[in-house]
Amino acid sequence: MSQGRDAEYTEYVAARLSSLRRLAAVLCGDWQRADDLVQATLTKLYVHWGRAREASHADAYARAVLVREFIHERRSGWARRVTLHGGLPDAPAAAVDYDSVLDLRAAVAALPARQRATLVLRFYCDLTVDQCAEVLGCSPGTVKSQTARALEAVRRSLGPADPGPGGARATATAPQPRRSARHD
Repeated sequence: MSQGRDAEYTEYVAARLSSLRRLAAVLCGDWQRADDLVQATLTKLYVHWGRAREASHADAYARAVLVREFIHERRSGWARRVTLHGGLPDAPAAAVDYDSVLDLRAAVAALPARQRATLVLRFYCDLTVDQCAEVLGCSPGTVKSQTARALEAVRRSLGPADPGPGGARATATAPQPRRSARHD
């Protein structure tokens, strides 16, 4: 790369590194893994910097590279063979209900990589369905179904643990619309 392109790339990374790290941490649930993911993303971004800087929105390009790298990592054999546990959670700045945060993190961490990426893009990055579809390389319908499945799995995970009346477990679902009886 030329000196000008290197300087431009370095300036871009310096300005966006913290936001890329936060996004990776939300996807991974672990700051150390997030740093590895960002490193792999920045390497790919450097290799394709000419294409990235010519894109209509370089941040969206970088975000897409990061999410695709996350999904690729989760599909690799290494992710299935190596699972690290026991890290200390990062302490938030404001007082929050730690039990709820830990429950939510665990519920999101239990999701498959694609569903987790869909939730992060939709609700953390605040992307539209079409933007998510573009980042994930799938159709808008797939984004909708992955979002619905992921939200349902999180709801089931966070639902009340004690059985309701009749011994059936209560679930946190939205009320269904009433259907009128048809008489033909």
